[in-house]
Amino acid sequence: MSRQGHGFITSQPIRVIKPDQPQGVLIDVAKDGKEIGEIVFIGNICAKEYYKDPEATRQLFAGGVLHSGDLAVWHPDGSAQIQDRAKDIIISGGENISSVALESMLAQHPDILEAGAVAVPDSHWGERPKVYITVKDGKSVTGDEVISWAKHQSDISRFMVPREVEVVDELPKTSTGKIKKNVLREWAKHGRT
Repeated sequence: MSRQGHGFITSQPIRVIKPDQPQGVLIDVAKDGKEIGEIVFIGNICAKEYYKDPEATRQLFAGGVLHSGDLAVWHPDGSAQIQDRAKDIIISGGENISSVALESMLAQHPDILEAGAVAVPDSHWGERPKVYITVKDGKSVTGDEVISWAKHQSDISRFMVPREVEVVDELPKTSTGKIKKNVLREWAKHGRT
């Protein structure tokens, strides 16, 4: 959460704005800790432009603010809590599913070592979550067992429960240990190679 540390003296305070507004319209989300929006800010700590990419620059600074790509909720005390990256959010039947929240919930399973969630197309809901998991040494669990377990967790909504969980030996990661969601999306689309 953003409660820790100090703000930059060379930038304005962040805002958390409603997504999908017309170009240049910036409406803050409610400070209720529930409504998800995108973090935006201005100041001289911002990048000036994308190198030789005016269209990406236009999108980055739509409405005169820098769009971070981070989705967050704003709490009543003014703190912001990042939920996910905009490109990693799963929109299923109009509901926003944070891949980070889903992965964190699944990591509580006693046999799961790691989880990575991505959106896959769904003919009825638009998108739905697909999850790839790795299992702890000496443990064994199936995708169906994980789905059944997830249905009984009180800390997620029913629409967040994945219908597809695939057990893999290893999740693809960057050199800093972050799960490569782009590779998981490719796996979901074309299968693992």
